[in-house]
Amino acid sequence: MAAGLPACRFMGGQAGYAAITGWKAVLRRIRLAVRREDGEIGDASNTMASSPSVNVARLTYQVVCAAAGGAIAWSTKGTPIEVQMSTGICIGLGVATVFIWLETLMKGFTLRGFSTATFGLAVGLFCAWLLTGVQISELLKMTLHDPVVEERLQLAFNVALFASLGFLGAVLSLRGNRDDFAFIIPYVRFRQDASSGQPVVLDLDAVIDGRVLAIMHSGFLHGRLIVPRFVLDELQVMARSSSPGERQRGQRGLDFLERMQKAPDLQISVHDTQPVKDAEATNARLIETARMIGARLMTVDETLAKVAKLQGLDVLNIHELDEALKPAMVVGQKTRIALVRTGKEDHQAVGYLPDGTMIVVNHAVAKIGMTVEVIVVSTLQTTSGMMVFAELQTKSGSS
Repeated sequence: MAAGLPACRFMGGQAGYAAITGWKAVLRRIRLAVRREDGEIGDASNTMASSPSVNVARLTYQVVCAAAGGAIAWSTKGTPIEVQMSTGICIGLGVATVFIWLETLMKGFTLRGFSTATFGLAVGLFCAWLLTGVQISELLKMTLHDPVVEERLQLAFNVALFASLGFLGAVLSLRGNRDDFAFIIPYVRFRQDASSGQPVVLDLDAVIDGRVLAIMHSGFLHGRLIVPRFVLDELQVMARSSSPGERQRGQRGLDFLERMQKAPDLQISVHDTQPVKDAEATNARLIETARMIGARLMTVDETLAKVAKLQGLDVLNIHELDEALKPAMVVGQKTRIALVRTGKEDHQAVGYLPDGTMIVVNHAVAKIGMTVEVIVVSTLQTTSGMMVFAELQTKSGSS
């Protein structure tokens, strides 16, 4: 358990209440300590944390719009279109209300999304300008003879052309990815990838597994760690579960999150997302989140890993990494091993390598409890791992 947290095991009564309170404190510290960057990766509680400042900005904007409306009304005094001061203030407040409403609709629209849409809009407007340059609207003049109608139709055609292509360009840019931009603008790469590595989205099982911290500390993997909001919520629910197993897993996950948050050489953020209700929706949201922010997905779930790979995501499977790092045992290799129990056959003894690989030693039942030198005679790959069969050396050492 993290330091400063209750040492109880949710045994009920005051101890159980104290433990739940302690885990609430852990969750609050995790949520408050994560950092927001690039306009899209933020604290799970960023809505509440930024609410006062946003409200101040909205109030200031309303005051400015009301003052502007009053100033415009005052400037019309003595003119044929004189506007009452109260009317001008109301119009200013109405304009402010409309834009604040639009701002609330854009709550999930990030700064990166805005810059991407702006780029697409510029491309669309440029294409529209090229089309107007070839005098397509001159076809209207060839079919119409009324100058007034021609002028109005030409204006309508230009407005529709620019608006349509601008809209299509913005939407296509938002649906694109960094590879599309690199194709349009060669040699352009995102600064975040070059400096700190591609972000890594963690699923629930990867957080609970706990080996992520050691992998990042080893230096073989770089990048910001991202925990979706619904994963954090699920950990909180598990930590409060009445089932001892679920509760222990939830507590373990929160412990590891707190340790990662406190590590000075790691960057971890909580990505604010909508809650989900079932496992299939959770996996779909994980894939969607990783694709949206251009991140890799780290998991220990074989099914999720396969589905994500089929959809073109980069997947970091901790189990695959663990299997790749296990030393290969070859026939004829000698090793020393402690024999701890009997095998399936009466004459067999079993020992384990530090990585968990099981070695079955023939005719070694009398050596159980001793460390002996063996030679590998065969290997067998199973779904649960590799089994190694060995024989005792003629001159075996013991301890």
